[in-house]
Amino acid sequence: MEQDRPTPTQHDRATIPAAMAEGIVATAHRLADAARRETLRLFRSPELRPDNKATHGFDPVTEADRASERAMRAILAAERPDDAILGEEYGHSPGRSGLTWILDPIDGTRAFMAGAPSWGVLVALADRSGPIYGLVDQPHLDERFEGGLGRAQLTGRGARQTLASRRGVGLGQATLMTTYPQIGSPAEQAAFERVAADVRLTRYGLDCYAYALLAAGHVDLVIEAGLQPYDVAAPIAVIEAAGGVVTDWQGGPAHGGGRILAAGSPELHAEALARLGGGGWPTPSG
Repeated sequence: MEQDRPTPTQHDRATIPAAMAEGIVATAHRLADAARRETLRLFRSPELRPDNKATHGFDPVTEADRASERAMRAILAAERPDDAILGEEYGHSPGRSGLTWILDPIDGTRAFMAGAPSWGVLVALADRSGPIYGLVDQPHLDERFEGGLGRAQLTGRGARQTLASRRGVGLGQATLMTTYPQIGSPAEQAAFERVAADVRLTRYGLDCYAYALLAAGHVDLVIEAGLQPYDVAAPIAVIEAAGGVVTDWQGGPAHGGGRILAAGSPELHAEALARLGGGGWPTPSG
């Protein structure tokens, strides 16, 4: 018998009063709107000039990343000055409310540089237990995936639809996604390949958009390694609100980043976790 679909982020209803929740949602949408303006201004523009943040290798950042995060931080400074902020480009700013906004101004900067519309803006609000609300916004496609505080919906192009992850799919019928064909260490790569060998379809390269598609019921599994909290906070909120499951490769909380397993149902999650060798992975350092 299929398990009942969980209600959107059940723990948040006891801690966030309804009036406060409405204000949080309104602020989050204003953040995403501001980030849209900054990112679309440079997307597919000849004025885009990427820099490299890495000492070794290539970790790109653009003025669109920086301007997007600055615009969101300015709104939070005015509307939510007591909340902490964690952003990819400008780090951590302390607060005193017990709530933290987690911002990735462009998740998928490489895709952004290449003109591919698989990047997104990630906005999440978390308390000490993890994300309680999130947005995954794809400005170029006008798609905004929202989850938490009683919401699970996709809006854009003048339409609105409820988000619901796909149920009743076994590993042999599943669609699996990840960003890079090479995942982490050799051991992590081998674990991923054990899952990939048993699914129907494996696809690569969509960054945060893969998680959004899982919440919308088009993708069944997303497996990645080496992620940061700002990469996963918003996707976790959206997927859990849509009825999916997101954990690390040990089956524990995933909001700290590291190795991520997202699945459309608890049953599929258990199958994939067994292939990954859940329980046998050390806690990521850093």
